[in-house]
Amino acid sequence: MELTDNFLQEEYHLVMASTGKRLANYLIDMLVFYAFIFLLFMMLAVVNPYVMALFDDESPGFKYLDRLLGLVLYGLFMGLVEGLFKGRSLGKLITGTRAVNNDGTEISFATGFKRGLSRMVPFEVFSAFGNPCHPWHDKWTQTEVVVLKESVLPENN
Repeated sequence: MELTDNFLQEEYHLVMASTGKRLANYLIDMLVFYAFIFLLFMMLAVVNPYVMALFDDESPGFKYLDRLLGLVLYGLFMGLVEGLFKGRSLGKLITGTRAVNNDGTEISFATGFKRGLSRMVPFEVFSAFGNPCHPWHDKWTQTEVVVLKESVLPENN
C-alpha cells in the first residue's frame, strides 16, 4: 500500500490460473459432485426405494431430461459451494486457486451463486478452451480465478 495525497492506495497483482489448473479444478469438482449425487440418491433410495424407479426409463427423451437435470444440479451445487466458501471449492483448495472479482476483492455469495448458475448453460464448459482460459462464467460475473501464492490481493481478502 502507498500513501498518496492523504489517501491509502491499495496495490494488487492478480496472477490468473493456467488452463491446466482450471482443468484440474473442474475434474476434482466433478468428482466431488458425482460423489455427492451418488450419496444423495443412495439416501433417497433408503428412504423411498421407489424413487430409483423414476430413473429407470430408457426412452430417448428421458436421456436428454437426465442430462438437463445433471446440468441444473451441477450448477446449483457449484453455486452453493462457491457462494458459501467465497470463491473456493475443493478443486480450487487443492490447486491453490480462488475465484475473485476482477479487482481482486472477495466475491459475495450472490456472485458465487451466479457463477454456478452460469454453468447450467449447455456447452459452457467448452468456453474454457483457449489461452488464456476465460470461460463464460467468469466473463458473465466479472470474476477471475487466480493463483493465491502468486497474487497480491486487496486487504479485505
